[in-house]
Amino acid sequence: MLHLYTDSSPNGFKATIALEELALPYQLHHVHIDDGEHRQPAFLALNPHGRIPVLEDSETGVVLFESAAILLYLADRSGKLLPAEPCARWEAIKWLQFHASSVGPLLGQRVHFEIFAKEPVPPAIERYQRLTEEAFTVLDHVLSSRPYLAGDDYSIADIAHFGWMHIAQIIRLDFSRHRHLSAWHERVADRPAVRKGITLPAPATGA
Repeated sequence: MLHLYTDSSPNGFKATIALEELALPYQLHHVHIDDGEHRQPAFLALNPHGRIPVLEDSETGVVLFESAAILLYLADRSGKLLPAEPCARWEAIKWLQFHASSVGPLLGQRVHFEIFAKEPVPPAIERYQRLTEEAFTVLDHVLSSRPYLAGDDYSIADIAHFGWMHIAQIIRLDFSRHRHLSAWHERVADRPAVRKGITLPAPATGA
């Protein structure tokens, strides 16, 4: 049995979307971050860094944190959401890594400085606005010639990017001028598994 420990967050939604897309049986454990449950010993035994999501596979003994690793594991386990053809497979992995190393962290910092920082820090706000806009431009360019990030087929790369783009839309971070990226967002958002995945364990309500 797969066990997913998560809360309503961009990284958490990546895991719930993937599990719903794959129709794999799993047990959902809601880790209430606002109540500090991610800092409790039982959760820290799964992830010493105290971050969600965490995936535990009781059949194999594998325990994973970091959403990119979880997506790769689920794709490998199921044989789906990652192209078999080598060039397309590496294209998907490349854009998955682009999200993990660039887009996700940049958006996280932008959200922090624009919304959660106690005092405004204009240079930081300007920096992360510029860097996220550059990343959006990169995504918009690649999506101008293909429907999905790895090519013709939807993959874990799209799921990874959608997790944060969904939150960006909720907090009214406008990316509408990037028309190919916006069209991709609508295309992915319309998938039934995505619509369900972003409600688990609860819908995000904005900042």
